[in-house]
Amino acid sequence: MNANAESTVPFVDLVGQFHRYEDELMTAIRGVLESASFIGGAPVKDFEAAWAAYCGTKNAVGCGNGTDAIYLALRALGVGPGDEVITAVNTFIATSEAITMTGAKPVFVDVDDATALIDATKIEAAITERTKAIIPVHLYGQLVDMEPVLAIAKAHGLKVVEDTAQAHGAIDHGKRAGTFGDAATFSFYPGKNLGAYGDGGAVITDDDALAEHIRKIANHGRSTKFGHEIEGVNSRLDGLQAAILGVKVKHLDTWIDERRAAAQRYDKLLSELGDAIVLPHVRHATSHVFHLYVCRVQDRDGLRKHLGERNIQSGIHYPVPLHLLPAYSHLGQGEGTFPVAEKMAKEIVSLPISPEITEEQQVRVAKAVAEFVGANR
Repeated sequence: MNANAESTVPFVDLVGQFHRYEDELMTAIRGVLESASFIGGAPVKDFEAAWAAYCGTKNAVGCGNGTDAIYLALRALGVGPGDEVITAVNTFIATSEAITMTGAKPVFVDVDDATALIDATKIEAAITERTKAIIPVHLYGQLVDMEPVLAIAKAHGLKVVEDTAQAHGAIDHGKRAGTFGDAATFSFYPGKNLGAYGDGGAVITDDDALAEHIRKIANHGRSTKFGHEIEGVNSRLDGLQAAILGVKVKHLDTWIDERRAAAQRYDKLLSELGDAIVLPHVRHATSHVFHLYVCRVQDRDGLRKHLGERNIQSGIHYPVPLHLLPAYSHLGQGEGTFPVAEKMAKEIVSLPISPEITEEQQVRVAKAVAEFVGANR
């Protein structure tokens, strides 16, 4: 069989996941349809309680998506026009969009060359009298080392909102992702480690008053049906998505184990290539849940073309650091401003990984990578 006739190795196998849990998922979906609990109701309350319990926090507030989650957390913490919020330059634009949505200005910081996570040693230099908060981004499934971030925040009186869209379930110092700062935000976009079948998000916090304020903002500024105390927005987790997430959260720890096993297989298969490929750096075993398996190679675009020709999907997270996007040209930060992120953006490639990926598929991926690297040494 030639390479083009082989079945596709999907970047993430959501179809396979659905068939694996089809009975549970369809029962939950049918329950929402039969009760017409489309907005609010038991499915949302049940999932919020389950997610708070899983994370080990007092409150979880569902919302429309992960971008809204960041916006809601920042706004509830008092971030607004004239303020500045520090975050990593290597992240999806949703992080910085949410800052701008509050009226504040995003301030970017370069990342660590080993992990691609925010470089905590560079945060303090970015602080000004207008700085109100820090958003550390737990990227690729790995937690930022929060100890130095929290120490800087405490010294300067800053709020900390963890962007945890890619690190559901990761653990550091015995604590789950999202339980270190004042609040943490999650996306339940379908491809996330815990994903809905549409958009969805949540904010978690131990602060009861903050949780109530977030809930109020997300629901048109009201606590009762027509008691609009402030102007809010419409950002609610719908019943269908909540019911789906309620099924999936029960399996999250199993999926984390399976993702880690897949990452270890890749490590073993690709380690033979030596310095031709840089494999993911893991801070420690429980800090990484492998939402993505991100390597670095010199000819990244050539490798992706080679993989694509063999029906192997791949990705780049992210091809352009935020400061170089047209959307942020007004900040005046050209090439050379954040050299680590800029260099990484030219080299990083995300290989297929999901709980459903098979050893056979990973062998195919590794063989294709080895073919390309070997031919281009």
